[in-house]
This record gives sequence, C-alpha cells and structure tokens, in this order.
Amino acid sequence: MAQTETPTTRIGVAIDIPEPWGELLTRRRAEAGDPQAAYTPAHVTLLGPTEVSTASLPAIEKHLEEVASAQEPFTVHLRGTGTFRPITEVVFVTLAAGISECELLAAAIADAEGVERDSRFPYHPHVTVAQDVSAAALDAVFDDLAEFEARFDVPAFTLFSHDLSAPGDRPWQRRRDYPLGTP
Repeated sequence: MAQTETPTTRIGVAIDIPEPWGELLTRRRAEAGDPQAAYTPAHVTLLGPTEVSTASLPAIEKHLEEVASAQEPFTVHLRGTGTFRPITEVVFVTLAAGISECELLAAAIADAEGVERDSRFPYHPHVTVAQDVSAAALDAVFDDLAEFEARFDVPAFTLFSHDLSAPGDRPWQRRRDYPLGTP
C-alpha cells in the first residue's frame, strides 16, 4: 500500500516596509544582484519560511488573530546597516526602535501549534538588503545604505504563503493581513 504525503504549505509572517522605503530597499537589493529581490519585497521577518501541514493553516490563522489582537500598533525606526558576516553573508538595515515589539511578536507567532521555527540563529529583527552576492556587492550595499533612515507606524503584520507544488521560483503570495490591537 502506497504511503501518501501530507500536503504542506510554506508560510512566512512579516511586517511590510511601506513606500517609499519598501520600493527603495527592494530595488537596492536587486541592484546588488540578490536573486531573492524578485520574489521577496522589503520586510521585517517575524516568522521565516516555514513548512506546515496545509490542514493546520486554519488553526495557525486563528493563532495569528489572537497574537495580533494582543499587540498594539507600534513604530519602527530603521537606521543604518549591519551584517551577519562572517557567520552568514548578509547585509541588512537595522532597527533602532520597534525591536522589542518585533521580538515579542516573533516569539508569540512561533508558539502556534504546527509551527516549528528554525532556531539555528537567535531572532534578530532586520531588513535584508543583500544576500547570496559577492563580498564586493555586500560591501557596496553596506556603505550605500549606512545613512539610511526611516520611521513608520506598524498597524498590522502579514501572513504570506508559497505554493510548494508549483514548478520554478515564484513570489510569495500575500495570504492575509492581521491588524494589531483589534479584538
């Protein structure tokens, strides 16, 4: 008797970077040659790409509603650049404010039943602006965005999904927004 696989979906939860900054950071990532720029707009990750049982999505969505309702809207202040080098070849824009709110949201989101977060690295809220590119490209983005600064309100976070059954690379699809502080 053949064993059937449980259908799965790849999900992620993130805070969108509003315009004009979102487009600017996504464009700068593309200019660095980062292949993910075409599929992943600028964002602060709350739950990185995670494969879950498709059947568990309704429970995960309910959990996300509860997490969002418990968190009031807050302000994020992006300022300057950082890097994870030499551990990983990543350059990012740093958060100067909104860090603790992102950490609390990330921890609460990861508590959803059926979600197993990749814990190889501790959670560190940031906006990736270069990854999987040459050292020279990483250095250029690091320098170019060193003076970058933006402040914006965070009224919601978003659940994204990625169809694992579709061939080829595809952009993440916005599945649902979760307004903060809404019962």
